[in-house]
Amino acid sequence: MNFLATIKLVFRTLLARKGRSFLTILGIVIGVAGVIVIMALGAGAQVLVVGQVTKLGSNLLSVQPGKSDEQGPPSQVFGIVVTTLTKEDADAIRDSSRVPNAAAVTAAVQGSVSVSWQNQELDTYFTGTEHTYPQVTTIEFEAGRFFDQREGEGNDNVVVLGSYVAEELFGQSGADPIGQVIKVRVGDSIGIPLRVIGVVAERGSAFFQNMDDQIFMPLDIGQKQLLGIRHLQAINVKVDKAENVSGTRDDIKVVLMERHRIKKDVDADFTVRSIADAANILTTITNALKIFLTSMAAVALVVGGIGILNIMMVTVAERTREIGLRKAVGAGNGAIRNQFLLEAGSLTFLGGVIGIVVGAVVAYLISLLMGALGYDWSFYISINSILLAVGVSILTGVIFGLYPAYKASKLNPIEALRYE
Repeated sequence: MNFLATIKLVFRTLLARKGRSFLTILGIVIGVAGVIVIMALGAGAQVLVVGQVTKLGSNLLSVQPGKSDEQGPPSQVFGIVVTTLTKEDADAIRDSSRVPNAAAVTAAVQGSVSVSWQNQELDTYFTGTEHTYPQVTTIEFEAGRFFDQREGEGNDNVVVLGSYVAEELFGQSGADPIGQVIKVRVGDSIGIPLRVIGVVAERGSAFFQNMDDQIFMPLDIGQKQLLGIRHLQAINVKVDKAENVSGTRDDIKVVLMERHRIKKDVDADFTVRSIADAANILTTITNALKIFLTSMAAVALVVGGIGILNIMMVTVAERTREIGLRKAVGAGNGAIRNQFLLEAGSLTFLGGVIGIVVGAVVAYLISLLMGALGYDWSFYISINSILLAVGVSILTGVIFGLYPAYKASKLNPIEALRYE
């Protein structure tokens, strides 16, 4: 009964100071909501990454120019241009006697361009590639087809549009894109006329890139006429089976090191990566960000805890006479200490509950936003994150409420009653 009476007294005291109680728990609310949102975003991002690997296929390899740590980003990310990767390298990888498990190989370059048709103009991305691209990356067509070997090797002025590009250029007019001639230019150049022969069906996003906001053209047109280069930016390889990815990677390394006259791995001027490697890198990055941001949320919890310490110290000072009166009528040190500990714990528990609700709502809204942007984002809140958030918030209240509660329990009743 004494415990129940203490709880009633605690809640009566908190309700008597609603404004102060709300401001006290605000820091806890922010910290707990931050923990919930960050852990939900981390889980959503990892589900997204796994989904991207499933969408693209786990049996894909990409050869990129420049040596880089296999666990880090490629050298191109840092603006380093390496020109040693060539179409002849791609042809060598196609040699089934050297790389027997390579089911399909395609060379590629990429860049940004402006495309126009009549009075419509759009900035988009292009991929200059070979006729084998659909064999490496499975795609379906909304209309038309991909260019064939004769068109690709003959540098025919043909182009295949992503669904977003086709809609932006031809959607308002209702014209059939197939057979239309668009102009493609880089910067202030005159532009190259290309005849549309296909429109790729909607593909969505992969690795944070809109796969529908791009166009495809023969390699030489993209490589030499648009970019003015002779080297490749990537060679993509589809392996016949997922279990052969590691062996095929080694075969490709051997072929390219021989062609580039390189004897030691450390001197390699290329990097061979799998889609799974890219997913692991992204997962590592998201985990690091999650830890960093969770630390920031923990700082908010500490700030909230300091706020509770401050308010509880003020509360002890304000209620000195009340403490003296309770002691005078028989309340022991333990009862006084428990009362103030319960007040601090109740504040942080309430802050934790509100923080969970706020965090869940924010995480849900973010998942809706990511879905609207075309990402396969899942709304997921784990029980562990809820238990962690509530547990840490209560522990914060106990830790920062302990000293004021101890101080209150040690007050001399006679001096407390004389306190003005």
